[in-house]
Amino acid sequence: MKNNKIIIYIGILVIGVLLGWLLFGGQSNNQIEHNHIEVANANQMWTCSMHPQILKPEAGDCPICGMDLIPAEVGVDGLAADQFKMTENAMALANIETTIIGDIETTGNSVTLSGKIDTNDKESAVQTAHFGGRIETLYFKSEGELVKKGALIASIYSPELVTAQNELIEAIDIKNEQPELYKAVRNKLKSWKISEQQILELEHTSKVIINFNMYANTVGYIETVFVEEGNHVKEGAPLFKVANLNSVWAHLDAYEQDVKNLKIGQDISIKLNAYPNEKIAANIDYIDPVLNNKTRTVTVRATLANYNGKLKPGMLISGRVQLDTNTENSLVSIPKSAVMWTGKRSIVYVKVAKGSPVFELREVELGNATGTSYIVLKGLNNGEEIVTNGTFTIDAAAQLQGKRSMMNNAKTEEEKGKKIERLKVSNTFQNQLKSVVDSYLLLKENLVLEKAINSKGNAQNLLDNMVKVDMKLLANNDAHMQWMTLEKEIKASANSIVNSNDIVGQRKHFKPLSKYLTNAVALFGINQTIYSQFCPMADNDKGGFWLSLEEEIQNPYFGDAMLRCGSVEQIIN
Repeated sequence: MKNNKIIIYIGILVIGVLLGWLLFGGQSNNQIEHNHIEVANANQMWTCSMHPQILKPEAGDCPICGMDLIPAEVGVDGLAADQFKMTENAMALANIETTIIGDIETTGNSVTLSGKIDTNDKESAVQTAHFGGRIETLYFKSEGELVKKGALIASIYSPELVTAQNELIEAIDIKNEQPELYKAVRNKLKSWKISEQQILELEHTSKVIINFNMYANTVGYIETVFVEEGNHVKEGAPLFKVANLNSVWAHLDAYEQDVKNLKIGQDISIKLNAYPNEKIAANIDYIDPVLNNKTRTVTVRATLANYNGKLKPGMLISGRVQLDTNTENSLVSIPKSAVMWTGKRSIVYVKVAKGSPVFELREVELGNATGTSYIVLKGLNNGEEIVTNGTFTIDAAAQLQGKRSMMNNAKTEEEKGKKIERLKVSNTFQNQLKSVVDSYLLLKENLVLEKAINSKGNAQNLLDNMVKVDMKLLANNDAHMQWMTLEKEIKASANSIVNSNDIVGQRKHFKPLSKYLTNAVALFGINQTIYSQFCPMADNDKGGFWLSLEEEIQNPYFGDAMLRCGSVEQIIN
């Protein structure tokens, strides 16, 4: 009986252990699994399917379109403070393009200059009238025509020449009695560059020529025509200017910091945009002693032989001068589209790791511009991958995630919210820039209203106001360089709007206009608060910025179709 009780107790104990394992062991696993879910939810970010640049730590509505947010790709953990990640979907919609950069072809220290081909003034000449009179027929009337020596250039009625011809005919009859008179009359005609053949013909026929032919004593292509048929000209008056293109000048601009490295007689390698695979070896034969205050550059010249006519005035060129040093200097070149300007800083976005959409802002020090590229003196290395298209969208994503960006360079929480470092310029320059911005704002309003004709007029007014911006007011060389770059792009975009008759085309060019004008306002200021606003759906979902005096969104890229689509990205004071 006692043994039976023991068996029963053992059985109860075994059953209790089994029940405890089933109840408490299962609950522990469930709790662990639940904890994992909580951790995952804590790291989960939420985004909008229409606006993938939006990233929120919790579910809710999209601040742009109001749609429900959806779970976003998790993986920002472990990134450095300056790094941020974009989803593959966001990159595709924003058309982000990256480029792996490499060294410039160089064998040592060198300086690169840009410029163009010009006519050689030493080979130019002015064709003048050999005698006075009225131009009855002009045989060369257009610029670019080739004039050869001895070519018939004009037929002229000259009362003086008619009188001189009559004197010669009379002197023929008495040349034996008065040879000196005959010789004097003949020499008078020769002084007017009347040829021996023409004089002999006159003596033979004794017939006065009313309209006398004039022949060229210069050779070259006509640059300027000074007269028209029917004009009265005096002896020695200019008829046209010709340029002999057997040799041309290569005029190149050297920034003042590079002038110390240049000297007359120095070798220079010329490369033409028209023939990128060819190089021309030349020597510097002139350095302008005066600095151009507007561009802050000095003109450097080389003379090039051009017997085959390949080099045409106006062609864009670049020249490379190898400096007298044995120090190796591996330089990196990047496209201009990769660079964003803010204050004295030049920034680019670097892709941190190949195959991973993680980016970070990088400040760089730039050298000379070479065509569509900049030379990087500091900040990037050969083989790094940088953003070359969609930089503003990348910058907007960095701002939304609280990372360093063009408009927010804060590295710590304490530094966040500090003002952008702005270039010091005069109030006069800021007011001139403000006039440009005022024309831009009227342009923006007419794009909202879809009034294409008015937009053209506003763009033309913007160009007119750009002419009034006096770069001489910029005493700082950095300010000069940055304004020159921005000025060129602003004018190009505004010109494109002027030449576009439809609202779609105007909006296309409004995007780069807004980009470069925003940079100018951020750099120089206009003594007025202005809002930088962004629509991620503009330009086929690539996104587009614009400036506005009002915080309220009025979308210039869509007008009434999506008037309120957009958000304030930055307040520029």
